[in-house]
Amino acid sequence: MTVALMSVTSVTQNVFAEQGMSLTATADGTNISVSGETASSTLGPVTLIVTSPNGNLVTIDQLEPDANGIFGTNITIGGQLWSQDGMYTIAAQQGESSLYSIKLFVDVNGGVATETTTGDSSLIAEAEAEAEAVAAAEAVAEADGLSIAASAIEGSDTIGITGQTSKTNGDVTLTVTSPNGNIVSIDQLKPASDGSFATDIVIGGQLWSQDGIYTVTAQQGNASAFKDTVEVDVLDGLVVPEFGTIAAMILAVAIISIIAISSKSRLSIIPRY
Repeated sequence: MTVALMSVTSVTQNVFAEQGMSLTATADGTNISVSGETASSTLGPVTLIVTSPNGNLVTIDQLEPDANGIFGTNITIGGQLWSQDGMYTIAAQQGESSLYSIKLFVDVNGGVATETTTGDSSLIAEAEAEAEAVAAAEAVAEADGLSIAASAIEGSDTIGITGQTSKTNGDVTLTVTSPNGNIVSIDQLKPASDGSFATDIVIGGQLWSQDGIYTVTAQQGNASAFKDTVEVDVLDGLVVPEFGTIAAMILAVAIISIIAISSKSRLSIIPRY
């Protein structure tokens, strides 16, 4: 029972663990009160740097967070380094990660700060950070993706497959399924450096004996953006071309012409009196 409780507690702590830093600056007259919180107990002290509007260094300090990650200090405005009017930058940095780096701005004119409170935070739960990273990766994947196309000559026993993928570091799995859902063939293709890939699928054998629509599927990983399908109609072991709009129109015109010519022919053989 004790072991079970310890396990649950450990998991809960991992799920709700945080990372990052928060920083708040309250300015009033010649005093700026700075306070903050860090989620790291291993990155050491927080370095606080104040720079003037022209980028000159005004002051630098190191603040040691307490056991709860809280740190703070008071900055007094005064002297030659504060003589320039404009926005002064207060930057806090702990370690090298950008997650533990925050900048705030305080307006100072005539040696006096405008009364204001400003803050920023990068504190975030690790579970939430991981979810955001996954969502960002999926968004990138959706922006890219994989596509395929099929080409075949009427009566041919070969189907040409061409494709393009934005993921060049993984094989493309190509699967062909028959009209009843059985797997006819499976292959793996290595994309070229530009993401293109191609192969020929040969129709023939017992697995291709069923007439109907065969589905060709290309897939990389599990993301939906990296999966595409095309369909090919097969009859008696050969490719059946699909009639397009233009072909259908030509066929219709031909049929009408034949009917019209036949009608005239029948009329011409009727004897005249």
